[in-house]
Amino acid sequence: MWCGVIGDQLIGPYIFPQRLTGDIYSNVLQDELPALLQNVSVQTRRQFYCQHDGTPAHFSQVVRQYLNYEFLNGWICNGGAQNWPPRSPDLNLLDYHVWGYMKAMVYAHKVNMREELLQRILGSTRSINNAAVLRKVTSSLVTRVRKCIQSDGGHFEQFA
Repeated sequence: MWCGVIGDQLIGPYIFPQRLTGDIYSNVLQDELPALLQNVSVQTRRQFYCQHDGTPAHFSQVVRQYLNYEFLNGWICNGGAQNWPPRSPDLNLLDYHVWGYMKAMVYAHKVNMREELLQRILGSTRSINNAAVLRKVTSSLVTRVRKCIQSDGGHFEQFA
């Protein structure tokens, strides 16, 4: 599953039809992402950064080539145009807030069938897409990034 956060808006979800590979992810970026961003202003699309986590498909050669072409220096990933520490959940809105919140909602009760799982995922994304909450989470990211810089990339919980 793929989701994104831009300001106070949750983008997606997009449910991958099969196991994620670099080729599949590259196709999603090229073919599906424009439709997912249709409600995002052109101005915002020109200014946002495309941040990726450490999933191997996210930094496969074909994906990096596409991101370099489409986003120039506007993408963030370990080894990307804007280098980012690998496995840094405190510096990624989705890891820091969305996935944990979503998992708590989806798995609050036992899931028995794939269709039920998909419906719960879609329901949880509607619940998460709260502008006030996403604004707060987005602004807290700036604070966490500053604390990370203050600690020279080390642990920064002590600065809370």
